[in-house]
Amino acid sequence: MEKFQSHNGFARSFKENKLTLGLSFPLEVSADKLWTMDLAQQMELAKRAEDLGFASLFVRDSPLYDPNFGDNGVVHDPFLLLSYVAAHTSKIALGTASVVTSLRHPLHLAKSAATLDDMSKQRFLFGVATGDRPIEFPAFKVERDDRAELFRESILVMRKVWEESFPKIQSKRVGLTDGDVIPKPLLADIPIFGTGYSGQTVEWLAENTDGWMFYAQEANRQRELIKDWRKVGGRFKPFSQPLVINLSENPLASPSPIPIKVGFTSGHKFLIDYLYALQDMGINHVILGLKKGNRPTAEVIQELGEYVVPHFPALTT
Repeated sequence: MEKFQSHNGFARSFKENKLTLGLSFPLEVSADKLWTMDLAQQMELAKRAEDLGFASLFVRDSPLYDPNFGDNGVVHDPFLLLSYVAAHTSKIALGTASVVTSLRHPLHLAKSAATLDDMSKQRFLFGVATGDRPIEFPAFKVERDDRAELFRESILVMRKVWEESFPKIQSKRVGLTDGDVIPKPLLADIPIFGTGYSGQTVEWLAENTDGWMFYAQEANRQRELIKDWRKVGGRFKPFSQPLVINLSENPLASPSPIPIKVGFTSGHKFLIDYLYALQDMGINHVILGLKKGNRPTAEVIQELGEYVVPHFPALTT
């Protein structure tokens, strides 16, 4: 029996040999509004995405804004933002891509994740990472070279406190001898997804996580990576990737590259074919990032929902 088949977020998003689609926040942002996000507008778009059959909504974790890093990340704290989204939706999976484990205490992470999973009625998909913004490690007084160890510690500690009552834990950052972390997840666990290698081997990730989120890359390299993942996994563990798109008004428009970003501009006809190719490759979930173009975001999401999502619909309603 699949470990998370009764977890609403996992069941909606993942099935072997199937591909589903998610969207990443912010769903709409402009360069002159870097520090603001119209939450009312975002929730309207989130609810529309849910109604149109998207499987998930994802948010990134950017503890500090670094103007030299090359992107703006997300303004709001991921747990607080997803809690707000949970209150305005009812079915769509809610994910992080990904929480920086090296900069957050494992006990705080365990409590925040269990709280969000409970509040959302088991819709939380917990993407985790080591972090890659150089300015963050000295700001938090964390040794950058320790991040792979801290990543492992976070996963092992969280799993233990979710499953056990009053556990005893001694690790790099945890000295738990009394007390307990509550609430406990309904399933005594939450689906965890590693991001990239995070300083680990494929074998360690396959044994200690419930799925792999990897960066978009050249097709043959991605195909080989998925083969490696399937070889070391036991039960089905999904493979996900992001994809940045700029949807043309012309449904037949041929693809053209987007500068810097790994993605393309095209019409929805090519996008459908491309996604089928990813599904054949073994990818189970694609998180779409909508590049700011000339079209209103609501119009783009509507077109995706009408023409693209029916080919890759959410697995439960």
